[in-house]
Amino acid sequence: MSSTEQPGAPASAARTAAPHPSLTRSRVGEQETLRTVSLPGLTLAVRGRRDDGEAPEKDSRPAALYVHGLGGSSLNWSALMRQLAPDVRGEAIDLPGFGDSPPPDNGDYSVSGHARAVIRYLDSCGHAPVHLLGNSLGGAVTTRVAAVRPDLVRTLTLVSPALPEIPPQRTAWPTAMLAIPGIASLFCRLTRDWPAERRTGGVLGLCYGDPARVSPEDFAAAVEEYARRAELPYFWDAMVRSTRGIVDAYTLSGQHALWRQAERVLAPTLLVYGGRDQLVAFRMARRASAAFRDSRLLTLPDAGHVAMMEYPQIVAGAVRELIDDADTATQRSDDSAAGAGRQAPATPEGD
Repeated sequence: MSSTEQPGAPASAARTAAPHPSLTRSRVGEQETLRTVSLPGLTLAVRGRRDDGEAPEKDSRPAALYVHGLGGSSLNWSALMRQLAPDVRGEAIDLPGFGDSPPPDNGDYSVSGHARAVIRYLDSCGHAPVHLLGNSLGGAVTTRVAAVRPDLVRTLTLVSPALPEIPPQRTAWPTAMLAIPGIASLFCRLTRDWPAERRTGGVLGLCYGDPARVSPEDFAAAVEEYARRAELPYFWDAMVRSTRGIVDAYTLSGQHALWRQAERVLAPTLLVYGGRDQLVAFRMARRASAAFRDSRLLTLPDAGHVAMMEYPQIVAGAVRELIDDADTATQRSDDSAAGAGRQAPATPEGD
């Protein structure tokens, strides 16, 4: 993590400052698209795929939406989107203040604030219900979305979701400490002379189960993207405030508690956990499996925090099974309802 601006600058300045024109867009991969959606008080960058098949209005594939984690962006989903392109019409959003999305006008980086951004996008695009996928912070956000707006979610896939873990494992403490006032500024001073390659290597070492799986080409692209975002004047504001949003969400009780909301999720849910995850403990898989009422679990012993980037083929296979099983269950339910209607005895006239 890096920024040319010191953290702790006034939030209003960070929200209104415009990035340098040459740094306004991240890379767009082969067959990818990147567009901007403007909503009142909110602008979201949305990454999709350009397919050579039917015209958009004739596309019969179900819709999917991908939501990244803390410090990530829609680029984190490129590999999985490519794998699932034959099955779903996928889009990945940049949460406010991340990727190519500017900060929200109201400066709300809480889990609920990010969830409202996702809900507003889904309400505006007209694709719902969608197959919703979230990683890390995005897992907490999509859990909240599925709990409060079940009408928007067909299935839910959570990759290392940031659900309350108290206390977190020791390897996650440095990230959690960003929520403490002054820590981000201290980190900036201590790492001021680090090159982008060293900073990027540190992030990949934290997130990947085996950083050696990252190809030289992908590492170079990650360095470029990291350097681009480090120049954004609101980089640290978004990081610090979103980290505080996660910490705050961990302390909520009652109906707004994330574990309570997990129990309210109706959508069939796929849980993906990595055995080498340094940010979300592998042991949390058992609690998550018990909390989500209609869940299945995929464990990858060698994966870290971003299994969809490390093992996209395996994760895609599990997502396909989830979608196919959900479609089969819906079809059986519809057939059963139709059969019951046909077999219902006629009501005698006059009764």
